[in-house]
Amino acid sequence: MSGGDRRGWRQCLLSGAVFAVCMAGTTLPTPLYGLYQAKFGFSELTVTVVYAVYAFGVIGVLLLAGNASDIVGRRPVLLCGLGFSAASAVCFLCATALGWLYAGRLLSGLSAGLFTGAATAYVMELAPSSGTSRATFVATAANMGGLGCGPLLAGVLAQYAARPLYLPFAVHLALVAASAAVLLRLPETVRERRPLSTVRPRRPALPPQVRAVFGPAAIASFVGFALFGVFTSVSPAFLSQSLDVDDRAVSGLVVALAFFSSTAGQLAVGRVGVARALPLGCACLLAGLALLAGALRWDLLSLVVLSALVGGGGQGLAFRGGLSVVAGASPDDRRAAVISTLFVVAYAGISLPVIGVGVLTGPIGLEGAGLVFIACMAVLVAVAAVYLLRQPERREGVRAR
Repeated sequence: MSGGDRRGWRQCLLSGAVFAVCMAGTTLPTPLYGLYQAKFGFSELTVTVVYAVYAFGVIGVLLLAGNASDIVGRRPVLLCGLGFSAASAVCFLCATALGWLYAGRLLSGLSAGLFTGAATAYVMELAPSSGTSRATFVATAANMGGLGCGPLLAGVLAQYAARPLYLPFAVHLALVAASAAVLLRLPETVRERRPLSTVRPRRPALPPQVRAVFGPAAIASFVGFALFGVFTSVSPAFLSQSLDVDDRAVSGLVVALAFFSSTAGQLAVGRVGVARALPLGCACLLAGLALLAGALRWDLLSLVVLSALVGGGGQGLAFRGGLSVVAGASPDDRRAAVISTLFVVAYAGISLPVIGVGVLTGPIGLEGAGLVFIACMAVLVAVAAVYLLRQPERREGVRAR
């Protein structure tokens, strides 16, 4: 390996570490919601709304400034994202009322919205040109691995260290500062930069040739992200109330397993093939939902863990498979807009169904609300799966691509 390649891989890995730090901040509060409930006295519905505010921040950035890093450069956008991440941590550190939690989650969503596309592109651009596949792995692992590390870190610190509502965010703030220092030493990869004033909002767009494949990909993405939303917002409460699992490290680990399994599922697409990834992902999502229903019905921790593993793997397969199919069907000059539309649908899945679970928790309880959620999501996935099975000629077209 030449010196240039070694330098490229070092920069690629460093940018991946920065990516992971930012994404970890977005899931850091997950095992702490029970403590905030006890401190501020709010309901399970409020937990889900606080969680969902994050998705609104992500969607807003994707719609208004999703292409900003292509125009002003990767590093300015990523530094701005780290700034939002730091501001989010400060909000949680200063939280003396519920409003601080809303502000922290919104800022966290803004940071993730800026990082999701820009950091993925940056990681791949810093890698040597011969290592595209490995760079994709680094970007995928940094994104989903970072999301998994957030609840794991917060859960361990909250369970075994002092000041559980402060220490996780203080540690994250230090990691953000170190990440900013690393980012300032990395090179810019956008050659022709333009002023910030040239950034324009992008409307969701679906060219005619994309619409047929977009439907099942969007449904599977919606359900997969909704499953993540339920795991990260209400699973700690279920573990505590129904299974008497009050260990926050265990709660954080269960959530982390879903994200780590998603990473494995995305990486498996290379072996499974794009044509099979989406239908197989739908099947795994159905299995994950069934396991979660069993966990809710019989109060079994083992089924919760299996649901996280199987459902997370299915989400990874379905999302990367769907993204590949949609991107492949999109014309070159509309691809970014189409992909942004898919992300908007996916992040809608994190917010709307989760709030629905919170609304139903009051009248029918957490387990009943969870079963209603599972039934609705299972119907959606089944519709997508049936559509895919009835379109063999479309799958052949993807395989040929």
